[in-house]
Amino acid sequence: MWFLFALLSAIFAALTSILAKVGIDGVNSNLATAIRTVVVVVMAWGIVFLSHAQNGLSEISRKSWIFLILSGLATGASWLCYYRALQLGNVSKVAPIDKLSVVLTLFLAFIFLHEEFTLKALLGCILLGAGTLIMTL
Repeated sequence: MWFLFALLSAIFAALTSILAKVGIDGVNSNLATAIRTVVVVVMAWGIVFLSHAQNGLSEISRKSWIFLILSGLATGASWLCYYRALQLGNVSKVAPIDKLSVVLTLFLAFIFLHEEFTLKALLGCILLGAGTLIMTL
């Protein structure tokens, strides 16, 4: 099931880039990010209430709160930078560079989460990096 959700994530991320590039025309990138963020917040909380998951708020540990907040700050910074990059550049160049996050994530997961880093993962990282370089030249 994780693969289906990961694939759907990729599809929606692709749509996000295209829709954002069209929508950001003539709009300050920070304002556009704020509008997008409000939509995401309303949608996420709507799903929380529809699935009755709001009861779990009191069960969240202090550590989880801290790391979820830090993750939110990282997401916000990423979105602000991404929208500015979309405003200044072509989607066909911005999106591949943004997807270098996959390579960075694998390295960070190995360092901080002690996840296995295989030869296959290394080869994939090299290919993703090379592909990004080729696409942005």
